Amino acid sequence: MQLEIHGQQIEVTPALRDYVDNKLQRLDRHIDQPFEVRVQLGLDKPNHRAEATINLSGKTLHADASAIDMYAAIDLLADKLDRLLVKHRKKQVDHHRGENPVRDGSFG
Repeated sequence: MQLEIHGQQIEVTPALRDYVDNKLQRLDRHIDQPFEVRVQLGLDKPNHRAEATINLSGKTLHADASAIDMYAAIDLLADKLDRLLVKHRKKQVDHHRGENPVRDGSFG
């Protein structure tokens, strides 16, 4: 996973960078191929905003979250991205190779 972190009207401190990196490491378990994640952290007073765009081969996924503080927004963003990747992975499964009563021998 290649990770880019940018700040909009906010300085991305090393602590924020490490937090985002640790939270998004769990996305690696869903996708085997290399992918790119671009995270943008910003401030929409009074809330903090975190947005992410994931570039997979042939597909772009986007999620955003806002919360009272930046760490809560990053947590929400990580959860949304996790759900998006699970949904994307389920769509990638070849449904013709799935369970079929004719192939199981239970058809009859």
